[in-house]
Amino acid sequence: MRGHEFQGESLMRYLELMSSLVCGAIVASGAWAQLPAGYPADYAKSVDAAKKEGKVVVYSTTDAKLVTPLIKDFEAAFPGVKVEYTDLNSTEVYNRFVSENAANATSADAVWSSAMDLQMKLAADGLAAPYKSPESAALPDWARWKDTVYATTFEPIAIVYNKRLVPAEDVPKTHADFTKLLNTKAEKYQKKVTTYDAEKSGVGFMLVNQDAKLNPAFWDLVKAMGARGVNMQSSTGTMMERVSSGENLIGYNILGSYALTRAKKDPSIGIAFTTDYNLVLSRLVFLAKNARNPNAGKLWVDYLLSKRGQTIAAEQAELYSVRTDMTGKDSGQGFAKDLGNAVKPIAVNDQLLQALDQTKRLEFLKQWQTALGRK
Repeated sequence: MRGHEFQGESLMRYLELMSSLVCGAIVASGAWAQLPAGYPADYAKSVDAAKKEGKVVVYSTTDAKLVTPLIKDFEAAFPGVKVEYTDLNSTEVYNRFVSENAANATSADAVWSSAMDLQMKLAADGLAAPYKSPESAALPDWARWKDTVYATTFEPIAIVYNKRLVPAEDVPKTHADFTKLLNTKAEKYQKKVTTYDAEKSGVGFMLVNQDAKLNPAFWDLVKAMGARGVNMQSSTGTMMERVSSGENLIGYNILGSYALTRAKKDPSIGIAFTTDYNLVLSRLVFLAKNARNPNAGKLWVDYLLSKRGQTIAAEQAELYSVRTDMTGKDSGQGFAKDLGNAVKPIAVNDQLLQALDQTKRLEFLKQWQTALGRK
């Protein structure tokens, strides 16, 4: 049953359906057989309060077009609760939320961002409200922090290439392969490689920091990209367009969710996952401490973590499920079967904050620019 079938149902009927669809509980006709596992007895009151609030305001880095199915289904599942969705890049989400809180003028109820380190900083700085989602028990241990910040997706980071112009033997299987390719086929790939601008993109900065921890030869790779005149972008969409057109041939550290979605309709896009290690990013969500619609914010968090929300996100937007009880091809569990120990999810913990120390950040960016040959 799809979400739009909830229109016109009574609150109790809706909750019965959510019990079956989201939580897997068995519902007797006309009444609860039992409460969904982990859900509080008074959850219906939260739903009713959210309907009185009337909306949930979400700041997010996820493209609005990508999550339209999620938004529509959420609004259908919770009739009377509208989603006001603001789509910004990761640095803009962070800066806007911080400045609004400083002015006591924030309008965001929930913040949902792929810049995991910036999300953790916002939470560590006290701008997120503790909220133990009843769905949290279905998450792996690395996917939550202090009942406040939750991983909602399992997104492998990819190398994207133009299938028309990059021969199969050039497609990197490891990071060392990529470095070797750039050094040995300099003429072919000169000014034909693109990646995130680590200075302008929060996601890009986080990913190269993770690379530096996992890859002993990371700086050799950065030097190779610099020697090839790598093109820096802050937008995944821009990088995908340039690879598709052939203006660039290879994109490094691309969000796999966007790449997989694009590849479905664009035969030029090829995707490679690396077998030495493959980073996995997750979009983190939290409830804003100063949320004006806190009950609606809680519903949004629970919905993103629920089986229902994660199924739609995986099927419609290639945002693989992070839940441990979902094991199909559109899940992190399913993806991990192919790459095994090479899969390296970025854990939601305090270590994400280390690289954001201003002194360390500046030192890293200086080393980044030097390796690229730009300073």
